[in-house]
Amino acid sequence: MSTTQEKILVVDDDMRLRDLLSRYLTEQGFAVKVVAEGRGLTRALELERFDLLVLDIMLPGEDGMAILRRLRDARNDMPVLMLTAKAEEDERIEGLEEGADDYLAKPFNPRELVARIRAILRRREDIVPPGAPATDDTIILWADFRFEPSTRRLSRAGIDVPLTTGEFSMLSVLARNPRVPLSREKLMELARGRDLENVDRAVDVQISRLRKLIEPEPGRPRYIQTVWGHGYVFVPDPTEGSSTVL
Repeated sequence: MSTTQEKILVVDDDMRLRDLLSRYLTEQGFAVKVVAEGRGLTRALELERFDLLVLDIMLPGEDGMAILRRLRDARNDMPVLMLTAKAEEDERIEGLEEGADDYLAKPFNPRELVARIRAILRRREDIVPPGAPATDDTIILWADFRFEPSTRRLSRAGIDVPLTTGEFSMLSVLARNPRVPLSREKLMELARGRDLENVDRAVDVQISRLRKLIEPEPGRPRYIQTVWGHGYVFVPDPTEGSSTVL
């Protein structure tokens, strides 16, 4: 882990839970700010940058899903861990569809929350900041796309295409394994490093998001193709030859 103190923003309308998470996350070495609703989040983001957002879905006024949608529409790629009701699987899937990086069902053990936060932050630590020397200078080219995993940069015809943490992790696995069919379980293992409660749905959601970013026709994918009964395969360009790895 990085020696710098990561800053966590928690948004939850339950005062007791906010106090618990503030104390516990601080004890675990994080710098923590807690707010009760969307307006507090907006003010906090205007004043400082955070490394990760813990966001409850059930909030007064603007709910967590609307907040997440607003952040992603503004191409804010801050990692987001959603807190959901235990029985609401549809909410968890919708959160992934809107760009959440992970979710945790209430009630939860604070140790599991910390473990998931650290897993998300570890994935981001693989990203090299602008201007820093890259440890992996691989560049993957296909069609008019250029993907640089070391700097987390995807561009199309020279124009940057912002990626959330989940999108970046999934695209990295696919692009580094061109023309290799990967099962959903393998994709999740390589992209996230652990199992989810519903692997098939979680992977399908991330694939759908990626297709909207890189496919000319997401409903008729050329680059991220479905392997029926198995998973997915990255086909760099079936009409113009294979990708180039520099």
